Amino acid sequence: MKVAIYSRGLDAAQQEHLRALLQALKLHKAEVQLFHTMAGPAQKSLLRSFNVEPFAEAAQLHPQTDCLITLGGDGTVLDSAIMVGSKGIPILGINFGRLGFLASIGKEEMAKAVEALASQTFITDQRTLIHADASVPIFAEAPFGLNEFVLHKKDVSSMISIHTYLNGEFLNTYWADGLIVSTPTGSTAYNLSCGGPIVFPDSGSLVITPIAPHNLNVRPIVVPDTNVISFEVEGRTNEVICSLDNRKQVIHKDVQIAVRKETFTTGLVRLNENTFLETLRNKLAWGLDKRN
Repeated sequence: MKVAIYSRGLDAAQQEHLRALLQALKLHKAEVQLFHTMAGPAQKSLLRSFNVEPFAEAAQLHPQTDCLITLGGDGTVLDSAIMVGSKGIPILGINFGRLGFLASIGKEEMAKAVEALASQTFITDQRTLIHADASVPIFAEAPFGLNEFVLHKKDVSSMISIHTYLNGEFLNTYWADGLIVSTPTGSTAYNLSCGGPIVFPDSGSLVITPIAPHNLNVRPIVVPDTNVISFEVEGRTNEVICSLDNRKQVIHKDVQIAVRKETFTTGLVRLNENTFLETLRNKLAWGLDKRN
């Protein structure tokens, strides 16, 4: 079994969880690669003890890597989705953060997760990605994201008008602070905080959600992910912000932009008993109202 481990960084307490994870992988004779920022001089003894090989970029991952384990929150999983790209390496997220919709496996379940990897008793959910195209190069190295694409006004400027089209047919003009196009996976992220609906991961859809719209009759809309969604922006300032997950770029408002479903997917590993419904109940505290 070949495994890679990625994290944005671990504090002293979390280093002990890393050591426990490496110990569990060693028991199953796994070959382990560790992201280079986690394999600095302070971790030399750790690398020697567990015969770990560092890596700095996706190109250095073994082609036969069975799984990329992330230690952190959902943002760490988003980073990993960009890193693995179209390589087909599934991601297992161990939650060192807060809410953890994507990194849904708790620290106390690490040994159980490693056992599932070794025995192949896990489920990989294939998640839709969103791809951004534009009339100028944007997000050139990785023009795709797992959660959402966002157009947003810059700084404290006035609202912008976003003329939106589905496969070239006019849908609506959104006079708002911005507009989110979310994948089903991202429906529980920025989309949810802006009043958008929660969409099941296998629903084959995209969600268009305005951010603070001026017109009260404008509501989020769910569309099939076979649509190409394109935009034309008007505003009093010349620049707007566009973002893919946790990456952003400032572009001129005249840049033509379109988003669509990416041609490949990202695999997220879950333990057999960890269903999407269970995640919703646990993370959103559904069913805990004592009046029921």
